[in-house]
Amino acid sequence: MAETVFKRYEKKYLLTPEQERDFLRLVEDRMIIDQYGLHTICNIYFDTPDFDLIRTSIEKPIYKEKLRLRSYGVPESPDSKVYVELKKKFKGIVYKRRVGLKLSEAEAYLYDGIHPQKDNQIMREIDWFLQTNPVEPQVYLAYDRRAFYGLEDNSIRLTLDKNIRCRRKKLRLGEGAVGEQLLEDDMTLMEIKLPEYMPMWMAMILSELKVAPVSISKYGTFYCENPEMYMSIIENHLPYLGSEGSVVDLGHARLRKDASKDKKTK
Repeated sequence: MAETVFKRYEKKYLLTPEQERDFLRLVEDRMIIDQYGLHTICNIYFDTPDFDLIRTSIEKPIYKEKLRLRSYGVPESPDSKVYVELKKKFKGIVYKRRVGLKLSEAEAYLYDGIHPQKDNQIMREIDWFLQTNPVEPQVYLAYDRRAFYGLEDNSIRLTLDKNIRCRRKKLRLGEGAVGEQLLEDDMTLMEIKLPEYMPMWMAMILSELKVAPVSISKYGTFYCENPEMYMSIIENHLPYLGSEGSVVDLGHARLRKDASKDKKTK
């Protein structure tokens, strides 16, 4: 089993086909594509029934976190390798913990609450997250990626993601890498991943191409573009709203719902 911890800064950019072509031309002497070439990454994002994690994330707090199940390509069998990833961001620094499991183990863990026969620090962090966040599979998200690393400093990484597609149904990795398109045709989402500061040569190339960083999240964009997702918090609490049924009363409605659950469990 593979356990991995990442700590880095991440900057995101949306590129037109022309900007992507020019950028790759200008960095060809400094960065090289990794051994996997063009490959597909598949993810299941987990969230609460009210989408608390992504709603908190798009408000840009100092600290935020999310949980996903990831595979490289569509898993072909229950024994295929997948990764449970807990991604945290604190004051602009990204911390990612992930653990490798068989698909059958990961789905039993995240969908059915059956713990894998493994105990380490990363598993305990994920366990704690699951104990404090009543999450369930909410969104499938896949994209085609090329990843590059620096020739002089291989800790400098960048990824180019195209054909980003999402769906709300068939929330299993083995269900195929299909879904509705997230971005405009031919746009590429570039992420630059850095251990510390951006090297001057890269900053100068971005400036020359007039490419500015953007604040974008694949999951967050899909959430904001689907009203049935961000209105679900109202629907989930309709029986607990006040007589006016106003959105202002939502906080009290959530408290009444929690109190109702407590009574049922006693």
